[in-house]
Amino acid sequence: MTNLPIRNVLQKPDVAGRMVRWEVELSEFDVQYEPKGLIKGQAGSIWFLSVDGSSNQQGSGANIILEGPNGLLIEQALRFSFEDSNNQAEYEAMIAGMLLAKEMGAKSLLAKSDSLLITGQVTGEYKAKDPQMATYLEYAKILKETFAVFEPVHTPKVQNALTCWRSSPV
Repeated sequence: MTNLPIRNVLQKPDVAGRMVRWEVELSEFDVQYEPKGLIKGQAGSIWFLSVDGSSNQQGSGANIILEGPNGLLIEQALRFSFEDSNNQAEYEAMIAGMLLAKEMGAKSLLAKSDSLLITGQVTGEYKAKDPQMATYLEYAKILKETFAVFEPVHTPKVQNALTCWRSSPV
């Protein structure tokens, strides 16, 4: 029994590496996953999301770090198979991170991004004038409502956790 939604992670078709090997190894033992239930005080745990999207002539992608309770740390690097602008890559990173946090059961999420435009649009400080950016913003707002608490925070690039994590995904 575990209090982490490991079944969700193991059943995702795009999960690679060690987690997939664990799923294969455990499948032969007919392992069943049962949630442990919340321990008092864990229901309001704050999750931390750091995202960074980038785009250049070689392509575009995103880096995501999700930190949860009890030292849980999930790092993902995504490469997009479509062309997009740097701002679109930043939105893709934020949305992918929000979806991951939602899948992991986060209720309170602090999302850090080095994109002042994206964090400003999601907080309502800035408006999305471009139709494509407006579409991303609307989807981010829908996802935002799935959390009890969601706070996007602009973090300068030099302070962004992802700067130290890996180089650009593209």
